[in-house]
Amino acid sequence: MRRRASLVLLALAVFFAALAPLLRWYAYPRLAKIPPEQYQEMVLEAKDATLLDYTGGMQPKKVDKVTIVQTLKGNVEASKEIEAGAGKDVVVWDTLSYIIGPDGKMVSQIPERYIFDAHTQAPVHATGEMVDGDPVKREGIEFKWPFFTEPRDYLYFDAQTRTSSPMHYVGPRTYRGMEVYLFEQTVPWTKVPMPKKMPIEGIDPTTIEAATGTTLWYTVKARFWVDPVTGAPVNAEQDIQQEMRGGIAASGPDGKLTAFAGHVTMREDYAKYTVDLVSANRTKVLALHTYAPIGLAAGGLVLLGLALWLEARGRRLRDPGPEPEFSA
Repeated sequence: MRRRASLVLLALAVFFAALAPLLRWYAYPRLAKIPPEQYQEMVLEAKDATLLDYTGGMQPKKVDKVTIVQTLKGNVEASKEIEAGAGKDVVVWDTLSYIIGPDGKMVSQIPERYIFDAHTQAPVHATGEMVDGDPVKREGIEFKWPFFTEPRDYLYFDAQTRTSSPMHYVGPRTYRGMEVYLFEQTVPWTKVPMPKKMPIEGIDPTTIEAATGTTLWYTVKARFWVDPVTGAPVNAEQDIQQEMRGGIAASGPDGKLTAFAGHVTMREDYAKYTVDLVSANRTKVLALHTYAPIGLAAGGLVLLGLALWLEARGRRLRDPGPEPEFSA
């Protein structure tokens, strides 16, 4: 009976030992990916900001708050179409940044289509990749870092300038009890396209520059606190400045008018929700990548030891040893 039990334990030990590397180096690379149907909403705020009053004399004024609602929706049909030609798992995100003034009215809105590898987050170039209707060819990441983010600089795409520049690794930090990496990027003053959707009906932003000589300029210092396991930012802050220069901005100091200036942060309820969501996903990724393989390997060693102990104990009971000799 003990021999049968030891054989069963030995078989289980071999199974666990074989399953551990299979899970880590075969299953994990295939299962750890961004789902194509993901939907997410985020609300950011810039309190005590400066905003150009388009209807009140085209002058900048201080406002209590500017709200930015960002929605992200996975386009499953587009993903399948691109996957057929790319030969790999592809995710298509249709995103929208909707900026709302203190009066609740739209200031501008910027749609994007971001296409990337579901496993590595590397951009995949395909028809439809765009920012505000303009075709783009992204280099580097956007929105999300790769799984198991490394402590190094990454090339990061800025949607306003349609360019990529280094996102510098600053160092490890603790954010709301979570160990994260802090990254920073500074985009210098750059001339950028005006949003195609403006707050004044009938204004065609594509003709403003040609008709009046007015241009839009932008700079930002962005900071992201990133969970290194999932690669998901748990917090983001941006110091954004936008200026109109020349043309209708000629009445401003040095021929400039501030279109927007503010410190953009996550709204508190969304900051808490993001940490909870990333924490849950972090546990799932670690279970597949680390906890389960190590647990299976350790379990296999325990079962192997138990099987050997049962076998050795059974042999001692079956073989009591030589009988003692008695002398007359």
